[in-house]
Amino acid sequence: FIFTTAKQDYAEKVLDVLDPKKKLIRHCLSQRDCLCARGCYWKDLTCLGRDLAKTVALDHTIQGFPAQAANWIPVPRWWGDLRDEELLHLIPLLGQLGRAVRTGGLGTGRGP
Repeated sequence: FIFTTAKQDYAEKVLDVLDPKKKLIRHCLSQRDCLCARGCYWKDLTCLGRDLAKTVALDHTIQGFPAQAANWIPVPRWWGDLRDEELLHLIPLLGQLGRAVRTGGLGTGRGP
């Protein structure tokens, strides 16, 4: 999933760059899927229909997820630098989270 506070047409243009062959990203939620309060758009992860205990959100700001702060993993804002590899640094963490979901808990990362 991609969940953005951007308008749908802008989100689709970004997805065309991120996944031009449409093989990686299955769903895109945009501003129309957000909650709006006092002129601010908030992403409500409950609209995904997923178990929030098994859901994480990567974003440069927690403002989009005030109701699900525990699901938030901070990432730096992307400025269009094609050499930016910040998300690659999250692969070990995301792998550990995936294993925890499958086994029912976070391990120490040490042997058996």
